[in-house]
Parts: sequence; C-alpha cells; structure tokens
Amino acid sequence: MRAMTIPEPGGPDALVWSEVPDPEPRPGEVIVNVLASAVNRADLLQRQGHYPPPPGAPAYPGLECSGVISAIGPDVAGWEVGREVCALLAGGGYAERVAVPAGQLLPVPAGVDLVDAAALPEVACTVWSNVVRVAGLGKGETLLLHGGGSGIGTFAIQLAVALGATVAVTARAAKHERLRELGAAHTIDYREQDFVEEVRRVTGGRGADVILDIMGAAYLPRNVAALATGGRLVVIGMQGGRKGELDLGALLAKRGTITATALRSRPLDEKAEIVRGVREEVWPLVESGAVRPVVDRRVPMTEAARAHRLVESNDHVGKVLLTTG
Repeated sequence: MRAMTIPEPGGPDALVWSEVPDPEPRPGEVIVNVLASAVNRADLLQRQGHYPPPPGAPAYPGLECSGVISAIGPDVAGWEVGREVCALLAGGGYAERVAVPAGQLLPVPAGVDLVDAAALPEVACTVWSNVVRVAGLGKGETLLLHGGGSGIGTFAIQLAVALGATVAVTARAAKHERLRELGAAHTIDYREQDFVEEVRRVTGGRGADVILDIMGAAYLPRNVAALATGGRLVVIGMQGGRKGELDLGALLAKRGTITATALRSRPLDEKAEIVRGVREEVWPLVESGAVRPVVDRRVPMTEAARAHRLVESNDHVGKVLLTTG
C-alpha cells in the first residue's frame, strides 16, 4: 500500500507518498481501507519531529479516518467486512489502509457522508471527554472556547449549545459570522479585544464556567482571570508554550480547577471507554442534526503538504480532509 511517510522532519514538503508494507490485524484489530483522513495540529507537530507516535502506533500521521473494513483479526466481535466506519487512531490515517483497535471504531452516523465522517472521531472524542466528562459543562453555564474556527472549536460550539450552554469563542474576525451560524453567542477577536474583559462583560461580571484551551502557557494567567467562581479550565494544547506562571491565590479565590489532558497517548481501554461514551451520547445528536461535521475542504491525500500549509495559515474553518479517492 501507499502511505504518507516522513523520511526527515521538516516543513510540509517533508511529507512523501511512499510504498510501505500492508498492515496486518493483530488480535482485537480490524483493517480499514481508508477513504479519508483529517489534518490535525498533532500531525503538523509530528511532521516537524516534535510529536512522535506512541509505541506500537503506525509511523505515519493521521489521528482519525473513515472507510470500509476489509479484514478482521482474532478476538473481534460486532464488526464485519464491508462495514462503513470511522475511527479514532493513534496514527496511520494518512495511508490507504490502517489497523484499528476494534474499541476505537465508530459506525458512520446516519445522514453523514462517509468522507465527511473522517472529520468526527478525534474532535468528538476530544470535546466530549473534556467538556462533558472532565469539566462537566451543564445547562445554563458558559463555555469559553479558544480557537473557535478549528475542528475542535466548531464541534465544541455545537455540542455545548445542544447541551444548553452559552458559548463564547475567540477567533479571527473573518470567522465570526460562520461561528455565530454554528451557535456561538459571543465572538471575540483575540487580536483586537481582551477576551477576559469581553467574557466578563457578556456574563455580567461572572466569568466562564468552563474554558477549553489550546494555547497553554500564553493564556494561563488570563484564563484564570476569565474563570467564574467554581470554574473549570481544561488545557488540551500548547500552541502558546509549555511553561507559564500561575497565580495560585487567584485560582484559590475562585475555587477553580485546572486539568490538562491528552488523548493520543491514553491506554487502549481508556480510549475505548471514551469512544463508547461518544457513541452513546454524541452520535444521537449528530444523527438528529444538532451537531454536524464542519468541513472546510477536501484535498487529495497525495497533496497533504498543501493541506498542512492551509492549516498552518489558520485560514480554514472546521476540518481539512485528505481523501484517497
């Protein structure tokens, strides 16, 4: 088969479409013929040499895919050859075929195109596990999202609104209209506005009950300042750096909590548990139309370098998909 390899870390042109060995299903795995994958920030970091795949994962980028099951390994029940699926991956989505632990498979939701389904697994698992399970976002609460135009952001807006929460997002001004269409009540231009002041203004001085943050160190003090009393800050990215200064007094005064999580490196049983939760709680919302995949565009997988440049430019809204067809 062919896959997108990285012979040497570097820029987008470091991605090379190459012949590689076919995957073989180990016990508990299936082989999926990949129709589409999606570009995630982790893929860019892996290409640059900063985020290697966990032990045992394929060496190729790609944290999610959609396609058709073509082979089933030992000890797999409930799935059959020919079934259309999408899947959460530890790597390997940028390829014609990938081995997937059966616990990380999801059926394609009714009403969703098979290609577009590749935009769902990573964002659904990330958002649900953090916003719902970790932070416990509830009806009537306010969620502040950083990077509202990303795949994570566009999915989280819809899920939070479906749960009865009010959503504020930071994003470039050019994306605000689209994000309001998805359900964001308040849009903040992070280049021109102070998001702490804006969140306090739109919440009557109370602050955000939950903040989902992709920036890390650069936003840490301001995120604490933007929290409501009893607020929960969940950090899932470090685009703004790894090390920041935390005022514990400010956090104590708000009785706030900070949690940092990662999905890719979790053990298989934890990932399977998250996937089960998504199938039970999120898939019905997708099938009802309350939450939908947001796809900026489709790019042939052989042109993955172009897709990486687009994501690096931050000019997209939602997911950029890579297609093998």
